[in-house]
Amino acid sequence: MSLKYEFLATLTIEVAESYVLGETPAGWRRIANFAGGTFVGPRINGKILPGSADAVLRRQDNAIQPDVRLTLRTDDNAHVWVTYRGIRHGPQDIMDKIARDEPVDPGDYYQRSSLYFETGAARYDWLNRIIGIGTGRRIPGQMIYDVYELL
Repeated sequence: MSLKYEFLATLTIEVAESYVLGETPAGWRRIANFAGGTFVGPRINGKILPGSADAVLRRQDNAIQPDVRLTLRTDDNAHVWVTYRGIRHGPQDIMDKIARDEPVDPGDYYQRSSLYFETGAARYDWLNRIIGIGTGRRIPGQMIYDVYELL
């Protein structure tokens, strides 16, 4: 059986400030706070609320592992909790450019995430029972994911 999917939304995250924890028992850790952003698609549109952040981990193998928590407020005033983890890796020179917030062609590295949703809003209850897969790209000051619902 092959995987089937349907476009859900484009998630654009505006990165604000970051706090470096440094080397921890888990790896090198940085907390990236988000200034805001948007979630735009055919069935759901909204904004990322303050307090959303990423506990970024650089593992021993130099792969980056995002661990994100977002609160969305939809255009019709519902709230949705989004969590996702993923993996970003590529050639060291490309990873170094991303770390310096320089533009990089998204075809030069791998970035994928699995997204989970939680809401009490009846009109978005369907989100509670899906898994999203995001293909990501990093541009200066932003993370952008095209998110697909696995069917």
